[in-house]
Amino acid sequence: MEAVVRCAKVEDVKKLTSFLEKANLGTEGVKEAVDYFLLLEDGSGSIQATLGIEPHGAVGLLRSLAITGDASEREILLIFEQMLLLANEKHMEALYLATNKHSSVQFFEMIGFQKVERESLNKNILSSAHVKHILTVDNSLFMELRLNNPQSYPQKG
Repeated sequence: MEAVVRCAKVEDVKKLTSFLEKANLGTEGVKEAVDYFLLLEDGSGSIQATLGIEPHGAVGLLRSLAITGDASEREILLIFEQMLLLANEKHMEALYLATNKHSSVQFFEMIGFQKVERESLNKNILSSAHVKHILTVDNSLFMELRLNNPQSYPQKG
């Protein structure tokens, strides 16, 4: 049976936080923003990958990307594609991510992210405790993806 990507629900919090802890990722804020998380599950319901958005008004910070060795490249692309749909559904104007893995930059550029200087980060993103920590890490960089969500822009007229 094929893997399925779905939005996490309140009843998934324990399973999701356990998966993130095994990947040595922080779980702070997961419970409060569970409806901003996607799960990639195999046919038996085991999590193969996760990706979440830490919402900050009309912008969000991608976080909690965790992938097992069983997830295929196609499935990883699928979870990112679904995350873009979720962000549009939530009327977000932009997504940001931080990485210290410079080998992943080309992948993120392929799906539309562009490098952004720290000074150019959205002020709402700067309020994130996660971002404040990242700003202390020398080798990290930020990337931004502007979303084409007509519902998130003021109407002319």
